[in-house]
Amino acid sequence: MLNTHNKAEHEPSHTAEHILNATMVAMFGCPRSRNAHVERKKSKCDYLLEAEPSAEQVAAIELKVNEVISSNLDISVEFMPRQLAADIVDLSKLPDDASDTLRIVRVGDYDACACIGAHVGNTCEIGTFRIISHSFADGVWRLRWKVVK
Repeated sequence: MLNTHNKAEHEPSHTAEHILNATMVAMFGCPRSRNAHVERKKSKCDYLLEAEPSAEQVAAIELKVNEVISSNLDISVEFMPRQLAADIVDLSKLPDDASDTLRIVRVGDYDACACIGAHVGNTCEIGTFRIISHSFADGVWRLRWKVVK
């Protein structure tokens, strides 16, 4: 039995969020976004960082996310017990009432995440990732972004 989902995501943006999170973890060693609001017109993610990323780092984030998108990676889904999923993905943000069976979404071999949301079938369906703005205060880097076709 899986938990129900009550939100209809914009699939390209939601899949781009997975790629962005994996990129941030790889580049900065930070956790996945602490808070996210993903929509069709624009989205935001908050990351816990020790310092504000430089202009060069911000450009590198956008470049890497677009590089992954252009790699035409398939998005796959598998179901597994929480105990097995813990060896693959970070479950620290999993709600207390999450089912024992988890849905793991993979973006090729670039990212794996427990997620009940909707995604595109291949990264080629996302479009181009653009960083709109960003700010840094009290150890939180807030990134605003969108995907455009």
